[in-house]
Amino acid sequence: MTKCAAVQMASSPDVRANINEAERLISDAAKMGSKLIVLPENFALMGKTEFDKLDHKESDDGGPIQDFLANISKQYSIWLVAGTVPMTASSNNKIRAACLVYNDKGKRIARYDKIHLFDVNVPGTEEQYQESETIEAGENALVLDTPFGRIGVAVCYDLRFPELFRQMIDEGMEILVLPSAFTAKTGAAHWDLLVRTRAVENLCYVIASNQGGFHLNGRETYGHSMIVDPWGKVVSEITSGSGIASGEVDCELLRKIRVSFPALHHRRLVCGLN
Repeated sequence: MTKCAAVQMASSPDVRANINEAERLISDAAKMGSKLIVLPENFALMGKTEFDKLDHKESDDGGPIQDFLANISKQYSIWLVAGTVPMTASSNNKIRAACLVYNDKGKRIARYDKIHLFDVNVPGTEEQYQESETIEAGENALVLDTPFGRIGVAVCYDLRFPELFRQMIDEGMEILVLPSAFTAKTGAAHWDLLVRTRAVENLCYVIASNQGGFHLNGRETYGHSMIVDPWGKVVSEITSGSGIASGEVDCELLRKIRVSFPALHHRRLVCGLN
């Protein structure tokens, strides 16, 4: 079994303050014994406008946010899934929302660029989001080997697209990590439902790390960061504000469940409709 943590924050436009808060929470989680720690989407910056992140984008060669992530993962000998970091894109007026994975030696071993962009009008509110104005979508799913099991990486709005996770299952995913910044409205309606559904339908653990609170840009995020087991049970959850959901991930148990309840082997694909 592996102790894991989903870190929850209410990030601001102040990158330095956000990094300090992330460091505090990572330190707390590591002292509790967590070996795999997941930060939320936009952990380093929730700007006053969507364009603020363009001023903080980093190249793939490195930058101050990446330096922090490498140093903190090495300092505490943890594997760190680093929410999203604004990275350079092919267009100068956009970024890539990159989720970076560091091992316990402080080496970056994987990068996932958010595929599905949140371009929506939230029903029942005046909230509108157009991530495609400032974010360039990624193209590739990511599943990687770790000492804890095969980990799949997705970000926030990706959660609504089950075909992505079926692709990850075909690549051997056992643990899904999901940095997010779900809005309060959509989170109240769908967060618990979707997170637990992804765990149940894929018979995998889900470590879902969300933003949770009020932000200076007027946005409210839902929180309820959680760790869910392959049977859909919530192992640990934090409702609102900064904090940690900490719990055990047992891939041996997961494999036993998959053997005794082999739903993944019962999949049948329909070739066409008449």
